[in-house]
Amino acid sequence: MEQLERWYREKQVERTIHALKKNNFEALYVSDSKVALEEVMKQIPDGATVGVGGSVTLAQVGLLDALKNRKVQLIWPFQQTRSDEERLKLIRRSFSSDVFLSSTNAVTEDGKLFNVDASGNRVGAMLIGPKKTIIICGVNKIVKDLEAAEKRVREWTAPQNAKRLNRKTPCVETGVCGDCSSPDRICNIYVTLAKKPARTEVVIILVGENLGI
Repeated sequence: MEQLERWYREKQVERTIHALKKNNFEALYVSDSKVALEEVMKQIPDGATVGVGGSVTLAQVGLLDALKNRKVQLIWPFQQTRSDEERLKLIRRSFSSDVFLSSTNAVTEDGKLFNVDASGNRVGAMLIGPKKTIIICGVNKIVKDLEAAEKRVREWTAPQNAKRLNRKTPCVETGVCGDCSSPDRICNIYVTLAKKPARTEVVIILVGENLGI
């Protein structure tokens, strides 16, 4: 059974990488977090301005700790600031970064990225502004299509993130999205990258591990 599951995952990864490339993204597969970290660090030159979107995956890979020891200007709004005003200033600066780092909520087998945001800082920077966006994604986030991607976010990702961020939303109690109107709602913006944005280089690194939420 384990061998069959491994074979299925390998074929799923192959389909996804092929589809991402067909949709004009730069895409590659790496075996584990260590290799992913090495690959990302190679793509970030010394002296670069590096913006960071909120991501459990980036922390798991060890990327944020590694960048603290690099000669880069790190823009990390949700760690470097306390007030909303200061955070918004850093978010706006991150849109003009040389490299923007993030994960994605789901990647489909036909090569699309699906994301849901509260304020849009993360998804906005994926679209335009930074010269390059690097997206690190565990194989657990591969889904069949956009319908499955939205289902994953509504039934798993959003409730788990709302709980992690101590949001006061119904999904924290029920464990599933109820399409609420809470001020703490984190599912305000739905964005699909069907193809590579015209003015932004996008690199997607699929990692052969379960990462993120």
